[in-house]
Amino acid sequence: MRELSLHILDIVENGIKAGADFLGIRVEESSANDRLILSVEDNGSGMPAEKARNIDDPFITSRTTRRVGLGLSLLASAARRCAGDICVQTAPQKGTRVTATFVRSHIDRAPLGDMASTLGVLIAGYPHIDFRYTHRVDEREFVLDTRDLKTELTGLSLSDPMVVHHLTESIRRSLAELAVGSTFAAPMENADV
Repeated sequence: MRELSLHILDIVENGIKAGADFLGIRVEESSANDRLILSVEDNGSGMPAEKARNIDDPFITSRTTRRVGLGLSLLASAARRCAGDICVQTAPQKGTRVTATFVRSHIDRAPLGDMASTLGVLIAGYPHIDFRYTHRVDEREFVLDTRDLKTELTGLSLSDPMVVHHLTESIRRSLAELAVGSTFAAPMENADV
């Protein structure tokens, strides 16, 4: 996958298919440690033990629609290619946490991608699911929790196209502000979006 946000989307959708009604997505960027950490945690049914033990094997999957499960194996490969790693923690009926680490400045690291659009698609596509997105750059942090949005937007649906548009643009502005002042040399990766 060309962008890390697509890996996040894939993992989130796996959690939803596993029955999750809450997903926590976390992105952490550290200048001091030159690290990028992606984490997705869900409260679904958990991952089959065989898949958790063999995340590098794309031919082990819990899917019935196809015989390969490329998502985790591709993310593991992307992380390791950038001097990082992947960790999967899962428990039956308690959920799964997938954490991938990358050397932030590594030349082979894929760009994070358009997280605002990724979140907009998830929120619009799964209005009955609660999401908490946290993005931290050094000491600054942006948090979006759909449970709070549902309370604030009484009478409006998170799947309403106008709500999704305004929400996506608001997320995009907040992430751009978060990137301003970052000690990373490159500007925000999805600034051309």
